[in-house]
Amino acid sequence: MNEPDLWKYSLTPGNGETNLKEYIALATQGRVKENSYPFIVYDKRFNTFAGSTRFYDFHQNHQTVSLGYTWYGKDFHGTGLNKNCKFLMLQFAFEHMKVQRVEFRADNNNKRSIAAMRSIGCTEEGILRSNCATADGRRDSIVFSILKYEWFSRVKRELIKKL
Repeated sequence: MNEPDLWKYSLTPGNGETNLKEYIALATQGRVKENSYPFIVYDKRFNTFAGSTRFYDFHQNHQTVSLGYTWYGKDFHGTGLNKNCKFLMLQFAFEHMKVQRVEFRADNNNKRSIAAMRSIGCTEEGILRSNCATADGRRDSIVFSILKYEWFSRVKRELIKKL
């Protein structure tokens, strides 16, 4: 709420009290519908809330889920918290939810998010051109994924080394 530039690339901005309340309401509505599973991220080292992330677009019949809507306060950027959180979420998705694919998307101009996705072992799939409306017009979205066999053969091991 107090760091409006965190929401520069977000399709659902949480800057300001009204927007943040709407953001939280949408996240919890998705949980009620069982197609979105939002999480508050709490940093135990600093005993404070760091941000939020979620599973969304869960399709049990296709064994797929997306991971995103992730944001952390600036004090938590570069601390490894996101990498640890993503490891736990990916482990849960592949080893407990039994999904075959986890998808990630970001604004193609969001270099920080793109670097984070690459750093956890995601494979770039391509660009969806002009696929989302934004406050400023349209955006291109970059799509990444991790497949089940990649998780067990490579990604999990490489992420553990980085933690």
